[in-house]
Amino acid sequence: MMEEKQKKLMKTMDGNEAAAYVSYAFTEVATIYPITPSSPMAEHVDAWSAAGKKNLFGQRVKLVEMQSEAGACGAMHGALESGALATSYTASQGLLLMIPPMYRISGQLHPGVLHVSARSVGTHAFSIFGEHSDVMATRQTGFAMLCSSTVQEIMDLAGVAHLAAIKGRVPFLHFFDGFRTSHEIQKVEVMDYADLDRLLDRDALDAFRKRSLNPERPVQRSTVQNPDVYFQYREAANPYYEAIPEIVENYMGEINKITGRDYHLFNYYGCPDAEEVIIAMGSVDGVIRETVDYLNAHGRKTGYLQVHLYRPFSIKHFLSAIPETVKRIAVMDRTKEPGSLGEPLYLDVCSAIAESGRNIRVYAGRYGLSIKDVTANQIEAVFNNLEAEEPKNHFTVGINDDVTHHSLAVGAPIDVVAEGTISCKFWGLGSDGTVGANKNSIKIIGDHTDMYVQAYFEYDTKKSGGVTRSHLRFGHKPIRGSYLVSHADFVACHNQSYIQKYDIVQECKPGGTFLLNCIWNEDELDKHLPASVKRYIAENHIKFYIINAVKIGKEIGLGNRTNAVLQSAFFKLANVIPFDDAVEYMKKAILKSYGKKGEKVVNMNYQAVDCGYQRLVEVKVPEEWASLEPETAKVDENLPEFVKNLMLPINSLKGDSLPVSAFTGREDGTVPLGTSKYEKRGTAVDVPEWDPDKCLQCNQCSYVCPHAAVRPFLVSAAEAENAPEGFKTKKATGKGLEEYTYRIQVSPLDCLGCGACVQVCPAKEKALTMKPLDSQAAEIENWNYAVKLSKKKNPLAKNTVKGSQFETPLLEFSGACAGCGETPYAKLMTQMFGDRMVIANATGCTQAWGAALPCVPYTTNEKGFGPAFSNSLFENNAEFSLGMCLAVTQQRERVAGVVKELKENSVDASLSAAIDAWFDAYNDGDKTMEVSENLVKALEAAELTGEQADRKADILNNKEHLSKKSMWMYGGDGWAYDIGFGGLDHVLASGTDVNILVVDTEVYSNTGGQASKSTPTGAVAQFAAGGKEVKKKDMASIAMSYGYVYVAQISMGADFNQTVKAIAEAEAYPGPSLIIAYAPCINHGIKKGMAKAQTEEELAVKCGYWHNFRFNPAADKKFALDSKTPDMENYMDFLNGEVRYNSLQRQNPEKAARLFAKNESEAKARYAYLNKLVAMYGEEE
Repeated sequence: MMEEKQKKLMKTMDGNEAAAYVSYAFTEVATIYPITPSSPMAEHVDAWSAAGKKNLFGQRVKLVEMQSEAGACGAMHGALESGALATSYTASQGLLLMIPPMYRISGQLHPGVLHVSARSVGTHAFSIFGEHSDVMATRQTGFAMLCSSTVQEIMDLAGVAHLAAIKGRVPFLHFFDGFRTSHEIQKVEVMDYADLDRLLDRDALDAFRKRSLNPERPVQRSTVQNPDVYFQYREAANPYYEAIPEIVENYMGEINKITGRDYHLFNYYGCPDAEEVIIAMGSVDGVIRETVDYLNAHGRKTGYLQVHLYRPFSIKHFLSAIPETVKRIAVMDRTKEPGSLGEPLYLDVCSAIAESGRNIRVYAGRYGLSIKDVTANQIEAVFNNLEAEEPKNHFTVGINDDVTHHSLAVGAPIDVVAEGTISCKFWGLGSDGTVGANKNSIKIIGDHTDMYVQAYFEYDTKKSGGVTRSHLRFGHKPIRGSYLVSHADFVACHNQSYIQKYDIVQECKPGGTFLLNCIWNEDELDKHLPASVKRYIAENHIKFYIINAVKIGKEIGLGNRTNAVLQSAFFKLANVIPFDDAVEYMKKAILKSYGKKGEKVVNMNYQAVDCGYQRLVEVKVPEEWASLEPETAKVDENLPEFVKNLMLPINSLKGDSLPVSAFTGREDGTVPLGTSKYEKRGTAVDVPEWDPDKCLQCNQCSYVCPHAAVRPFLVSAAEAENAPEGFKTKKATGKGLEEYTYRIQVSPLDCLGCGACVQVCPAKEKALTMKPLDSQAAEIENWNYAVKLSKKKNPLAKNTVKGSQFETPLLEFSGACAGCGETPYAKLMTQMFGDRMVIANATGCTQAWGAALPCVPYTTNEKGFGPAFSNSLFENNAEFSLGMCLAVTQQRERVAGVVKELKENSVDASLSAAIDAWFDAYNDGDKTMEVSENLVKALEAAELTGEQADRKADILNNKEHLSKKSMWMYGGDGWAYDIGFGGLDHVLASGTDVNILVVDTEVYSNTGGQASKSTPTGAVAQFAAGGKEVKKKDMASIAMSYGYVYVAQISMGADFNQTVKAIAEAEAYPGPSLIIAYAPCINHGIKKGMAKAQTEEELAVKCGYWHNFRFNPAADKKFALDSKTPDMENYMDFLNGEVRYNSLQRQNPEKAARLFAKNESEAKARYAYLNKLVAMYGEEE
């Protein structure tokens, strides 16, 4: 079979690429908006179009990125109305935004197609992973719904959606499971465009084009109808929907002829006289088939019905596919609909069985929400339930529901993997290149051998620095099951800190191979490896290898990018293909992946490949390891309940085993603040070491630290005396600091090792230097001592650079990338106002690094006060924040009314004075906490009776509303410039006292670097593969045009003082304020690395790329241009220092020259405009 297939084009790709490839053939206009996990489909289309790829009609696809998914679907509707075949790609909340125009597209019988990587919809929390809650929310829109279960099915059936839409005049939604299928890599047989072209109904296509709006054959569509005819019109479309099942079945037949595979609306698999059958759709298909084979081989009579065409649901085809012998059916839905009698597929099956009159019992089950892994023993449990005397209905499987008791008991694991399949698992650190290397590895194996391959990648929510797990399988038999590797022939641990935390080597089969990347030599392993690890290796005869890829990377100049080293080691040990060939293929992949970064980067990676196999060390395992006693894990019983019962299991990657009862009392998604400090990841290679003798006590290192892992402390004489050995301090300098000594303390286990602190240190001889993590072990105790030092009243003003850093940061140890340009701004705000902040956060990077369960980086001060944080959606953050403002104001005003009544009805002098002071500082953010606290104390001391006592009780019961809250909304430029701009503009116009921080990375950072309206001319980004042709949106000017909005542009690294000043002014301004903060991002590809993010911010301002200014309507001089006259001679050097620009220079020098000149010209015009504002508002430069 494999030899036959080799005659056809075979290619290794993921589900998104397969969908994009087929859809490109039928698409003339693609209207898109980025959303995980669907964005790669549109990115492929954009890249292919930019490269000149032609569709079936001899044209490049015309792609446009819209401001939102609603806009994308609206544009899709417009393109269809005007006679062009239009396609879009989306998921989750994005699909929900498309629902209104979806009704219009289907109502007008247009042949549009949506390709959806089905994903969880935000409920009590967000999840970027797959399930069917989004697509099920659209089942009533009139779109036909076609489901693919594997990468090969996507390749084969995506075309059916387009072909049937054109022929049948019904739009299609083609969906597959997000991540589990969209991102799973398999070797597939590629459809030939010529075959697809032969299947296209050209007459139907021509008829569609002739129905389009054109003034030379004008018609009007979309009238307003009354009750007399609307109903009849809706029913008139019935024939089109009744025809769709046969159209789809016929096209599937044609695909079957081309591919030799067997597709139907409903595919039955299993025993022909089965009595128990599971019905499901999506990526669960493979494991159900494997389990059916396993059970039937053991004497059971089981079967499985796979659903392809879900809408229209054809009862005729459904019933014909089910054996007459079936007595019981379990319908498995990958979604939850609270309050319903059952989930959607179950209800449809029940209706179909009821209409048929067949005596079959149907049972409902839920499984796999948020792509929770589905294994063979779970499927076996479903079949066992069907066989029970009284099967459980409305069951769940794969979890332990000990609250409502819906879950099924699951037995021991069963092995259904095809014989001869080789399984591998790689543990990596987010952004270390492990995932990228494994994608290349599986493609090398897939494209250069006759083996079947499968790869899937697990991520957590952190931006980088989180755990990644790569699951690879390859073999000579088809790989059907989409479940995680838990029993591997080869296991690699790419970060040595993991070996202490997770059960890694225990996933290696007896006799398997284990590779550990570590800085330890063979003699040091005995000291550092846990006894449980050593014992497992010895008892199971594991072939054990080590490599110091970190050292190799540093020697070469790659830093902590160890992926090429470790990929080379894998190919050497795995021996899947001849190693010399593997080296050749790896180097070709390197050229393809890193070619745009320049020859130097390519050559360094070539060298890494050579070192990877040359410096492997095989460990001789001592016999005595086999007799070691494993350590007993100890849990600190004094830990907070959330940390002990939820955070520790989740961080140990044992969250799947938590029962439902663990979340009782947290059903709405509420979590406590300050859990990130218990995480202690310890993933940095190097961390800063402080030298007190060289320190200037400027606090700038703390100011810029993205993770609050570097902090200054003021130490009393007694505290210094009681400090641990090595807790060095020096005499504090500055007014008000005379009684203290001073120390910069680093938390080595919380630091990500970006080195930003070292870069900004102004000391001639740096007071901070990067040292290996292991060398800083003593600083762990020092940190623990430092954070417990007594709270001291800040001797300096907190709205200064140095003074702000003596305030405890209430944002610490987030999930942001090392060197992140966003978090220093957010952290600074919490130091200035954190004890009274209310934050409305736009979905995006700020959500990913700020709300990744169970790591909550927002924390509280010594009084238990801290930022109150929530999120609604991406698109409505401004409106969400406005609602918060209205609620906070309303509640405070009510309490103020009670306080006023209390004063008017006679109180003693002490309480009266406290009330007067409170009202005097009612709108004073600097004084509000103090006067509110004094009022509470006075109330508690006052002895009141009757109604006055009731008023006192009312005020004290609502004392949290006494202080003036600092209301903030923040998010990235994708939110503020694009999808959320309409709401943001409305809130600015409303005059409401709300503060807005936009962290401007100039791309959609969270979804992979797509262009936004903030992306400047000439920048290469996703959806702007050939460089953005139009200039950046000037949001600051739009906001300033109102005249009553405070507006500032800031760039921390360029001017520390201007940053803190602007933030303080914005918060104090009694109206709307907007701060736009320049934030370098890993997506920019800064040549010097993210350690130089602050330097990059400085260079951006110095060369005129970015301008710092403040517009304060309340000031005498309303406009201040804080940037100095830029040195434009260095402008091109700045652009060429970032891959997002210099890659265009290498790809298309002529275009780059044109766009870069335009970019520079726009910057000059912008600076000239700002100088006009200076003149307008009466201040000379």
